[in-house]
Order: sequence, then C-alpha cells, then structure tokens
Amino acid sequence: MNKILILLLVLLISFSCKNEINTDVDVSNIDVNVEIDRFEQQFYTTTTATLPKIKSEYPYLFPVYNSDSIWLQKIKDVDEIKLFNETQQVFGDFKKETLEIEDLFKHIKYYNTSFKAPKVITLVTNLDYESKVIYADSLLFVALDMYLGKENPIYIDFPAYISKNFEKQQLVVDIATEISKRNFNITRKRQFLDVIIDEGKRMFLIESYLPKHSKASLLGYTLKEYEWAVNNESEIWKYFIENKLLYSSDADLRTRFVDKAPFSKFFIDIDKETPGSIGVWLGWQIVTSYMNNNNVTLQQLLQTNADEIFNKSKYKPKK
Repeated sequence: MNKILILLLVLLISFSCKNEINTDVDVSNIDVNVEIDRFEQQFYTTTTATLPKIKSEYPYLFPVYNSDSIWLQKIKDVDEIKLFNETQQVFGDFKKETLEIEDLFKHIKYYNTSFKAPKVITLVTNLDYESKVIYADSLLFVALDMYLGKENPIYIDFPAYISKNFEKQQLVVDIATEISKRNFNITRKRQFLDVIIDEGKRMFLIESYLPKHSKASLLGYTLKEYEWAVNNESEIWKYFIENKLLYSSDADLRTRFVDKAPFSKFFIDIDKETPGSIGVWLGWQIVTSYMNNNNVTLQQLLQTNADEIFNKSKYKPKK
C-alpha cells in the first residue's frame, strides 16, 4: 500500500511540474579560439616613430582624413592618459574577462555551430557610451573605459540608470547582447505584443549564452529592480490587459515600456518606483513560459512568430 501511495505521489508531482528548460549545458568539449588584442596598451605607448606601424596594423581604427598630429595629441592628452591608466588598474591582465568571454563563445557555438569567435580588441573611447561594444563579424571592439565602476567620478555626467551598468562584470553581458542581435530577425510588425516577444526572444537567447549570470544582470537591472518586477508581475499584466495594450500599434509604448529609461511609464503614482524597460522583462516571462511548455529548440524559438508563442505559452503571471 505504501509503495502505491509513493508511486501516485511521484506521478502527481511529475504531471504538476512544468518542463523547465535547462540552459546550463555542457560546453567543455567545444573548441573556440579566443584572441584578445590590447590595442589601448599599444596606442598609449606609441611614439612619433612607431605611429606608422600601429596605423598599418589597425587601419580600421585610423580614418585616413585624420592627420598624425591628431593621434599624437590624443596619446598625450592628460584626460585620456588618466582613463588609460584607470583601465589598466581595473582590468589588469584581463585573464578573468578572457575566461568569461571564452565561456560565452563556447555557449554561442553550442547553439550556432557556424559561429566563429571574433578577435576581441580592447580600447579606450574617451567615454563613448554608444560604442561600449561593437560587433563587426570577425572583430569585436570593447571600450574598457566604460566599465570602471558606477561610482567612478568620471561618470558623474551620466544618468544613474545608465551608469549603474558601467561595472566590469557587465562587459561580457554587453558582448552577449551585441552578438545576440545578429542571431535572429526582428519582426516588422508594430503591435506591442510583437515588440515585447521579440525582446523576450533576445533575452532568452542571452540567458542561454550566459546561464551562470543572474537574470537581473542580464537585464541590466539592480537586484531591487528585478525583485520589484517579480513581486508585481500580476499587476503589470493586469495593467496591460485592462488598457488593451498587447495588440496596440501605438509607437509610444516602446518608449514607455521597452527603451532604456529610469522607470517605466504607466502614468500612475508609483511610476518612479518601477524599473525601466518592464516590457522587456514581461516579454522574457512569456517566452520562458512558451519554452517550458513546448518541446522546441532555441533555433525553432527564434523562427516562431509572436502570436504562436503567446498562444502556446500558457503564460500566467505569478500572484
């Protein structure tokens, strides 16, 4: 009798549990070649005599319309030298980051066997926020001066919601984010549901590439922001449903709920308590629910349209 009860209990648990997707796959046998080129170390130790050599080695970093005097002036610029010195103090030999990048590249290749690891070129961009990471197929540029720590006074002119991610642990997340943009096609549909599910696909892809990273860090959220989203999931969903936003084509919805911002714009009293880009987080929940409830691969997910994902997701917000 006891054996029958135990068997029934096991079956009940099995049927009541979702088929949780395991994104932490074994990549130990995947071979990738990670090449790190510390361009900034060469550039800021260049002299008038050695400048022609470095220009010939990195022609893509030296526009032909700039004279040598401009580059020599940059090399001697006090502020840029300070930035360079800080990057060397923060990143040192770059070994930890190299291992993280290697693990990332292995995961990408696991899901996309045709992936070829780009050569990683580190540099100092004089705080060019828009160019933190640039992925150009065979080359990947990383601006080390954008990862010196959010409390660094050099970032005082940046809004807090942007500078909060100027931490060196976010470097590999930003690399994964840029590479992920190349691995699926964004829909041209303008409905809000299509937009957030596209974002959800991208986040699920990034999570698959970086399974050991916290979900908060993948979103660029603080732990407090992520917990707010989790704790208010049912209210977020209720708001979108009651205001009939899912099938709306209002372009302002992207600005309010998807784009980077200090907070999301529900136009209610607690707006400033909310994290920005809450629509990205919600889309990720829907896509995760779809993957948990359907036997599909990551590549199949990326080819599936938003309506099918939503209809088959069985998504229900946690109360």
